[in-house]
Amino acid sequence: MIEQLIYLEGVDPALLYGVNNVLLDKIVSLFPKLKIVARGNEIRVYGDEEEIARFDDLIHALIEHLQKYNKLTDSDLDQIIAGGHPPREIPDDPGGVLVYGNHGKMISARTVNQRLLAREYNRNDLVFAIGPAGTGKTYTAIALAVKAFKNKEVKKIILTRPAVEAGEHLGFLPGDVKEKLDPYLQPLYDALHDMIPVRRLKDYITDGTVQIAPLAYMRGRTLDNAAVILDEAQNATTNQLKMFLTRMGKSAKFIVTGDITQVDLPDKNKSGLTYALKILKDIKGLSIIWFDERDIIRHRLVKLIVKAYDKESDR
Repeated sequence: MIEQLIYLEGVDPALLYGVNNVLLDKIVSLFPKLKIVARGNEIRVYGDEEEIARFDDLIHALIEHLQKYNKLTDSDLDQIIAGGHPPREIPDDPGGVLVYGNHGKMISARTVNQRLLAREYNRNDLVFAIGPAGTGKTYTAIALAVKAFKNKEVKKIILTRPAVEAGEHLGFLPGDVKEKLDPYLQPLYDALHDMIPVRRLKDYITDGTVQIAPLAYMRGRTLDNAAVILDEAQNATTNQLKMFLTRMGKSAKFIVTGDITQVDLPDKNKSGLTYALKILKDIKGLSIIWFDERDIIRHRLVKLIVKAYDKESDR
């Protein structure tokens, strides 16, 4: 007898179990040789390895269904058990839920430009999302990447940043290279922790399914079958950004996010993002979304702070 722990990733367990556990009871009845204990978003299974594998396949099929439709009826369950798929069309609505995060948290495109980013991501393989802090550029981009991964549209998620600050002070920080760079990449980890269970995310990072690394680590690679996000792109030089954009494989989806008012390079006039926006803006197949203070969804003061800085800059 073996034991296996299954995580209900990105779904509300109550939807899978059904009212008064009626759906769970039906699932359990299909596997009389297994001992199944369900608590919250974890299901612990004991029994024969082959039977557990069958049970695991069914649960993950149900999870995929819930991630797409956020609903599971008795009829849906019957069709999935039979190996079919419920006949339900899902409209391409970028204003709806992008992905269901941990504990069934609904992650949506909440503002006009977030919805525009979601729409353009569906239409183009390269999208630039430009705007001030707090507008949800990076968070929305990561949600779109997670959605593409969960829908099996891509095989990997690759998140990167130009480590300008870390590069300047790297030698003074304790630990190995990863430990030195991880604090700089922490905002990317934070977003992923909202959308993928911690243990599952750790496994993905270990096996390379999810990769989070400084921009310099992208050199020489071809990024294919992946949702790729370059964050804080205003801190990439022209050569770095060109290097990154030319890593794009045939089946890749790229999002570049940045704030051209917050350049940390020694020479603020040499931001590769500013240059790229100027020379690439007329190329078909890519899209540029300009976020502004209306998209800010942090504390109300953030919006006022951004407006004050913009006003002073204009003056």
